[in-house]
Amino acid sequence: MALASMTGFARVESSYEETRWVWELRSVNGKGMDARLRLPQGLDGVEAEVRKRLAAKLKRGNVSVGLQMQRSQSDTALVVNEEALEQVLKAISILRNRLPDAPEPSLDGILGYKGVLEFEEAEESEEEKNAQIAALLSSFDEALNELVEMRRSEGNAIATLLKGQVDTIEALAKQAEELPSRSPEAIRARLEAQVNELLQASSQLDPQRLHQEAAVLATKADIREELDRLYAHVEAVGDLLVKGGAIGRRLDFLAQEFNREANTLCSKSNSVELTAIGLELKTVIDQLREQTQNIE
Repeated sequence: MALASMTGFARVESSYEETRWVWELRSVNGKGMDARLRLPQGLDGVEAEVRKRLAAKLKRGNVSVGLQMQRSQSDTALVVNEEALEQVLKAISILRNRLPDAPEPSLDGILGYKGVLEFEEAEESEEEKNAQIAALLSSFDEALNELVEMRRSEGNAIATLLKGQVDTIEALAKQAEELPSRSPEAIRARLEAQVNELLQASSQLDPQRLHQEAAVLATKADIREELDRLYAHVEAVGDLLVKGGAIGRRLDFLAQEFNREANTLCSKSNSVELTAIGLELKTVIDQLREQTQNIE
C-alpha cells in the first residue's frame, strides 16, 4: 500500500439539466478524521452519503467539503404573487380616498413593487430529484478520488524524504559505534587518568572508592544499548514504509523513540565527536518527526 499525506485539494465542476455545481475538497493535518461540510439547504440525504464516502476513503485529516449550486434562469418561471399584489392594491385604494387628485398608478409601477413579481423554480418530479442527486454524488466521487490521488502523490514524496532521513540516522549511529573514544580501552584510559589526577591532588581520597566510581562511570558511558535501539527503530520505520497505509501515528511514535535515544546518547557522551554526532542525530530526527506529522 502507498503512503498518503493528509494535505490535498480537489475541485470538480459538473451539471445536470439546468443546474450547475462545483465541489471543492480540502484536507490538512489532523489527529483523527474530521469532516466539515458546507452544502446548500435541502441536501440532508446527500450530506449523510458524502460523510459515508469520506470515511471509506480517508482515515485521518481535517477535511472541508464545499458545494456551490446554480440554477439556470430558463429553469424558473416569472409568476405574480397574489398575496403581495392584493396588499399593494389595498394600499392604492386607501391612498386614492385620501388623495383624490393624485394620478392613477401605472401597471408598471404596481408590478415594480418588491414581491409582486417573483421567479419560481419549476417543480421537479421524484425521479428528476433522484437523478440529480445521483449526478451530484457521482461528481463528488470524482473529486474525492482526485483528493485521494493528490494525498498519495504527496505521501510518496514524503516517503522518499523519510527514507533518506532514516538512512542518515543509521549512518550516524554507525559513526558513533566506530568512534575510538567509545571503546572500553579508551574509556578505561581516560578514567584512569582522571583518577590519578585526583589522587595526586589530594591524599584524603579513598583509592578503592575512586576505582568503584570509575567502574560505574564506565558502565554509564557505554552506549551499546542506545545504538541497538536506534538500529531497531531504523528497521521498524523501513518495514512501515514498505507496508504503507495509515501508519502516521506509528511513525510519530518511532520518531519520539528516536529522539529519546539521541538524548540519552548525548548525555552519555565522553567525547566532543560523540556529542557532535548526537546533536546531528537530534537535528535529523526533528526533521523526520516534522514529516511524520503529515502522514495519514
